[in-house]
Amino acid sequence: MENLLEKTIAEIVAEDISTASVFKKYQLDFCCGGGISIAKACEKHHINPTDLLNDLNSNQNKSDVPNLNFNEWELPFLIDYIVNVHHKYVTENLDIIDEFAQKVAKVHGDHSPEVIKIAELYQKLAADLAPHMIKEERILFPAIKAYLKDKNAVLPFGSIENPVNMMEHEHEVVGEYAKEIIALSNHFQTPEWACNTYKALYFKLNEFINDLFQHIHLENNILFKKVKAL
Repeated sequence: MENLLEKTIAEIVAEDISTASVFKKYQLDFCCGGGISIAKACEKHHINPTDLLNDLNSNQNKSDVPNLNFNEWELPFLIDYIVNVHHKYVTENLDIIDEFAQKVAKVHGDHSPEVIKIAELYQKLAADLAPHMIKEERILFPAIKAYLKDKNAVLPFGSIENPVNMMEHEHEVVGEYAKEIIALSNHFQTPEWACNTYKALYFKLNEFINDLFQHIHLENNILFKKVKAL
């Protein structure tokens, strides 16, 4: 128990991705802010560490929770997974969610001004995330694969850590937008009078941001961490 308390949230989720749902329950960041120990996170957010540890243990005992141990995957395979699963999901959903957000802001903005701000934040997030993924797919990920084959490979940006650090900074920016959306939406709780588009927007935003946090976790806490250690 004590050893687990000293582990960082990022390390625990890297070992078992299913624990992400536990940290989400306690509103603890496991991607950009995952470098903090459980003990410190509990102290900072006034969480009973025993409750959190019990939930982690219960999660571990669930036989129906598949454990994709991304931490053991070869890095080229992990890169392909990120592109084919997470990047593909973002590409397929960016415009759909924006359409919902703009419609809800237009129809319900006077009554619920927070949806106007949510639509604005989402557009900022999307405007940053789309070119970010292109840079990863066209520049960084091919460079990582080349570097894995030959550590003496000449890279156009010097050290491999230079673009990695830039991507991590961009993750922090979109992560902050996502957190603001969560707060403004009251964790995606729609009002009783919400129309179907309003409900669809919050459902899709919840799904999108959950995917985004796992996406960032895989890059920051597994892929980039291992690349920096090479």
